Amino acid sequence: MEERPIAIYSRKSRFTGRGESIENQIEMCRAYLRAHFGATAAASALVYEDEGFSGGNLERPQFKRMMDDAARLHLQAVTVYRLDRISRNIGDFARLIRDLGDMGVAFISIREQFDTSSPLGRAMMYISSVFSQLERETIAERIRDNMRELAKSGRWLGGVTPTGFAAESVSWTDGAGKAKKACRLRPLPRELAVVQKIYSVFLATGSLTETAAILEQQGHTTKNGNRFTRYALKAILTNPVYLTADAAAWAYFRQTGAALFSDSAEFDGVHGVMAYNRTLQQAGRAHQLRPMSEWIVAVGRHSGVIPGPDWVRVQSILERNRRRCHAAASKLGEYSK
Repeated sequence: MEERPIAIYSRKSRFTGRGESIENQIEMCRAYLRAHFGATAAASALVYEDEGFSGGNLERPQFKRMMDDAARLHLQAVTVYRLDRISRNIGDFARLIRDLGDMGVAFISIREQFDTSSPLGRAMMYISSVFSQLERETIAERIRDNMRELAKSGRWLGGVTPTGFAAESVSWTDGAGKAKKACRLRPLPRELAVVQKIYSVFLATGSLTETAAILEQQGHTTKNGNRFTRYALKAILTNPVYLTADAAAWAYFRQTGAALFSDSAEFDGVHGVMAYNRTLQQAGRAHQLRPMSEWIVAVGRHSGVIPGPDWVRVQSILERNRRRCHAAASKLGEYSK
């Protein structure tokens, strides 16, 4: 038997303490290695664990480390408990098998009993990977459908509450006598006064830097007691939660192509706006703002604090500043050539 080390890779999207935990995956892989490669190989296997990472892509720290070690240490094989622990994306999976094959590293999935040494084994793995990706996309679509249904109610779906609000639970009984419970945003007047100040100063200056300086001079801080950075200010200035659901707001979201789940009559000039699916959230990475065409917008149960025309004007100023910065950076790049 070869003396080259064998890798065990385990992954779980989030910690739950139930099901196929990281520890259970590793132990089942060790048991397989003991039966097929011997006790020494099982005991000396190199273990790589990624907990809290999706199988939708390969951007995982321990996975990357394992692939580096595969080339550096000339691994004999990579072992996983189940195929979707390594990837749910058929393209990523195909490249992985190709890269491992180029390095002479076998791939073992003990649940599916795949063997990459034969053409049939490789074909079966690709077929299984297709179904893993289909399962992931089906789950994602089901989540989006549920989100759309929840969005119609304008409720708060959880997460970090925006400055100026706290989450509170509300209970009621529906027409069928069934108890219902949901969360909504409760205003915090002192924090909302700061939010209104931020919008007022930015509309007057048109500059995030100047706005931050004025707020610091006047002693305003974030809810955590820190000074407002340009990033923190932009997050507040682009958040529709402060926007009053009025005619200007309705026209803006219609123009930008957002999915509106409240009709124009509900934009009453009193309530606020809830926007769902605004950010792309990936473990270990900063949240990225999705295109507005992917947003799900509904009238919320809370009151708006920034009139629609003001909020829309703020977005125009931010976009104008972004274009200027981009143009300046492009010109600087031309000069440096």
